[in-house]
Amino acid sequence: MYWARYADWLFTTPLLLLDIGLLAGASQRDIGALVGIDAFMIVTGLVATLTKVVVARYAFWTISTIAMVFLLYYLVAVFGETVSDADEDTRSTFNALRNIILVTWAIYPVAWLVGTEGLALTGLYGETLLFMILDLVAKVGFGFILLRSRAIMGGGSEPTPSAQETAAD
Repeated sequence: MYWARYADWLFTTPLLLLDIGLLAGASQRDIGALVGIDAFMIVTGLVATLTKVVVARYAFWTISTIAMVFLLYYLVAVFGETVSDADEDTRSTFNALRNIILVTWAIYPVAWLVGTEGLALTGLYGETLLFMILDLVAKVGFGFILLRSRAIMGGGSEPTPSAQETAAD
């Protein structure tokens, strides 16, 4: 069991949700709710991994997966509604980031289920590789799209003059 995976997710996934929430213009309350659901999902996933009783293990996996479905719904419905009034660049970036989260995060519970903590249909190396690929796409891909976004980088407008340039005029 790689408990460090869960520690990593507990710190990194809220940052992804904060980024997409700020991009969408979501309220602090909505961002906080989504981060809270995220933390609950991760902790119940960790409990599923640590639990030795098989029935309890799958019960906590189910609870964690339900939390994930609710999180993804909240991301689509609430944040999607919030960003609908934004400019095209912001909406386009939001949609790309949202889709990365939807696709990659939906695979995580399946990876757990087929991995060594679940049904053990794949070995430890296969499981580790799958989680590594998911993490790279979910985090590095997300960051790359976000940083290349015109919505984040000022919409492609001219750079604002520095204080020295303004004083020289």
